[in-house]
Amino acid sequence: MGRLFRFGLAGGIGFAADAAALWLLLAVTPLGALSARVLSIGFALCVTWQINRHLTFSPSSRGIAAEGARYGGVGFATSIVNYLVYCAILLALPALPPLAALAIGSLVAMALSFLGYSRLVFDR
Repeated sequence: MGRLFRFGLAGGIGFAADAAALWLLLAVTPLGALSARVLSIGFALCVTWQINRHLTFSPSSRGIAAEGARYGGVGFATSIVNYLVYCAILLALPALPPLAALAIGSLVAMALSFLGYSRLVFDR
């Protein structure tokens, strides 16, 4: 249960990083909600990799490049799910704030992320 709690904590920090980056990109750039989200997801992946690597699972037995590639692969796959849910919600409910759609998409992708990271990246 401790690892799951730490994963939730890392996810919460990643969510905050994602939301802050999305808010900043929407506020200071001409990017729209869909394109800004692509960049904010990438930023959040970098943040959560370091937190999960040092707090949730500990570094794997692989080198940092191999671990990063695996983390990126799982992160990319779950980010596609996250992004598709985000887009579907915004297209179905255009009045909904992008940060609300971000929260829903992030929750959907969270379970997939834990399974992928724990089994394919950190061997736990």
